[in-house]
Amino acid sequence: MEYAGLIGSVALLIWLALRGVNIILASLICSLVVVVSNDLPVADSLSQYYAFGPLGAFTFAGKFFLLFASGAIFGRVMGDSHAASSIAMALVRRLGSHRALWITTLACALLTYGGVVAFVVIFAMYPLGLKLLQEANIPKRLFCAALALGAGTFTLTTLPGTPSVHNVISAVNLGTDLFAGLWIGLLGGALMLIFGMIYLERERCLAAARGEGFEPGPNDRISAIEEKDYPHWLLATLPLLTVLSFILLPRLLAMTLELESPGSSALHDLILFANSQPIIWPSISLLAGSVLSALLFSHIRHQALHVMGHGTQDSIMPLINTAAVIGFGGVVTHTSGFGHFTDLMLESSLPPLLSAFTSVSLVAAITGSASGGLQIFMQSMAPAYLEMGIEPEVLHRIATMASGGFDSLPHCGAIVATLTITGLTHKQAYKDMGVITVVIPVLVTLGMIALIALSG
Repeated sequence: MEYAGLIGSVALLIWLALRGVNIILASLICSLVVVVSNDLPVADSLSQYYAFGPLGAFTFAGKFFLLFASGAIFGRVMGDSHAASSIAMALVRRLGSHRALWITTLACALLTYGGVVAFVVIFAMYPLGLKLLQEANIPKRLFCAALALGAGTFTLTTLPGTPSVHNVISAVNLGTDLFAGLWIGLLGGALMLIFGMIYLERERCLAAARGEGFEPGPNDRISAIEEKDYPHWLLATLPLLTVLSFILLPRLLAMTLELESPGSSALHDLILFANSQPIIWPSISLLAGSVLSALLFSHIRHQALHVMGHGTQDSIMPLINTAAVIGFGGVVTHTSGFGHFTDLMLESSLPPLLSAFTSVSLVAAITGSASGGLQIFMQSMAPAYLEMGIEPEVLHRIATMASGGFDSLPHCGAIVATLTITGLTHKQAYKDMGVITVVIPVLVTLGMIALIALSG
């Protein structure tokens, strides 16, 4: 009954999401299924595990509220000021509109590999992506897939050196560095990018052959003015460059300056603060970019507070929808069936690396979170796999890659956030996102495991 309730609740959540049922309601229904089937205390499950536990909905919402709000404000300001359209048109003139998916993927990849949080990338890229898609007449569903490829696959879990939370979790728990498993990550990342772009370009050509093109959503704000009235593209890039500089500069300064003596200067304290705040500092960076936009662009200068207010409102549904799915994972992790599953995997007869891949994948699938699944794996199961003889560097890279596969099932928080922001449903866009974020990463990770076995 426990296992049936656990697996059935995940399957039900996926089915409800694909049917277009409100994700908040779906997460509550499925959480109740878990509670009843696993005989969990109702009051504690709903008020603590779902709402305020370590993986609770409001724990997540409280932690990420400022990031979502500042990201949505920046996206709204860049859209309403026509700055995003100006940048998009400059890229189209130089690279061609048919390369819109390449532009989206590589721009997202550069941002996330530089340490920009994936949620920030979604908000920052969407206004620019809309104009790119309109010019190229490419369906929005493929923009979601391109965004997912650049921001949620090889730069998030695979490439060595990425400062993503997933790479950091593995490094902290295993005592390795961010470049662990160098050749595994480089080869795996290259394969994910190549196969992902082959799929996207194939779908773009098929869509054109079918006459399927760009259709704006009811909440999409695309510039209707003539291009000659856009701000100059160089001026339009200043807010975006400001955001990136604010986020990346403290890391670069920390690597080049001596920061051994704490409190030695105001610059020292600022760098330490920025590098210790993975949520607050990017939020401040986005707000700085928004303020600069309001000062630079005449289209919004006299109504800047109203535009920013609309942006804040834009952030609410993506935040709450994502938090609701995280809350479901918080209930799941308190079941005895979840604990029995971890014991079962450790006692299985699978080869150690394949067993580790399966363990991370299933935990990430159940919780709908790559970072959550990886953290649970590292804290509860990783020591046992090290005892089996897996090298820490290899376990670091394979486990991190594995966390970014089955986590992206339809109930994944990042998937829900992307679809909410872009105004698409699972039925419209998840097939392409699923191929990019689940099928290709899983196959590449399994291929790397086979290669490691052959080379060993």
